[in-house]
Amino acid sequence: MLLAGRHLVITGAGSGIGRAVALRAAADNPRAIVLADVNLGAVEAVAREVGGLAVHADVSREQDIRELVDRAREFGGPIDLFYSNAGIAGPGGGPEAPDDELERAWRINVMAHIWAARAVLPEMVERGDGYLVSTASAAGLLTQVSALAYSYTKHAAVAIAEWIAINYAEAGIRVSCLCPLAVRTPMLDLAMDDRVGASVMLADEVLEPADVAEAVIQAIGEERFLILPHEIVGKYVALKGGDHERWLQGMRRVVRDARSSSHQC
Repeated sequence: MLLAGRHLVITGAGSGIGRAVALRAAADNPRAIVLADVNLGAVEAVAREVGGLAVHADVSREQDIRELVDRAREFGGPIDLFYSNAGIAGPGGGPEAPDDELERAWRINVMAHIWAARAVLPEMVERGDGYLVSTASAAGLLTQVSALAYSYTKHAAVAIAEWIAINYAEAGIRVSCLCPLAVRTPMLDLAMDDRVGASVMLADEVLEPADVAEAVIQAIGEERFLILPHEIVGKYVALKGGDHERWLQGMRRVVRDARSSSHQC
C-alpha cells in the first residue's frame, strides 16, 4: 500500500517507534493522520509536527479504542491503515508476578490488537480494502528471558496478526507485524535495569526509532507480513525451528552467563 492519499491511525505515537513512524509516514502525504497515546501532551506535540489529530487513548480499554476510531472517522473519513503500536514491558520475572500487572500487560499487548481489529475490520471488509499493522517484538518469535509476561503477550500478538493475515486476505485485508530486537526507546531504558534481559537485547545492534520506521514504511509498501529491522532475528528463528533443543540450550547458556556476570559485579 502506498500511503499517499490514505487515512492512517497510529497508537502509541507520543514517543519511540510510534512517533518515528508518524513522522516518516507524514512525508508520504497521507490524506489524514490520527495519532493516539495515553500521554496527550506528547502526542499533541507529534500531531503538530505532522498536521494530524491527537487523541488521548488508553488502549487497555476497548472503549477508548472505539472512541479513537470514531474520532478518526470524523476527522478523516474511512480508515485505510490502523497501526496498533502501543505496548508496555509489563512485569519482569516469571509466574510470581502480580495478577494485576500480568492482566494489564495482556490487555495492552494482546487485547488492544483484537479490539482494534474488531473496530476497523468490518468497514475495511465491506469496501474490500484495508491494512492492519501491529508492533510485536522479536520476543514474540523467540523469547524474552527476563520477562515471562512480555514473552507470552508478544507471542500472542504475532499469532493475532498471523490469524488475520490468513483469514482476511481474500477480503482485501493486508497485515504487517513488526518484530524488532533492541530499539532506542524509553522501554529499552527500563529494560536495562535487568542484567539478564539486557545481555540478550544488547547482543546485537541497537537501532534508532527512525531506522525502524523506515523498515515499517518499506514493508507496508511491499505489503510484506513480517518486518524484521534486525536481520539476525530471521536467522535466530530459523535456528529455533531447525533445532529447538539446541536453541534452548543456547538460551540457557546466555542466561547462565548473564547471571554469573551479575553476581560478580
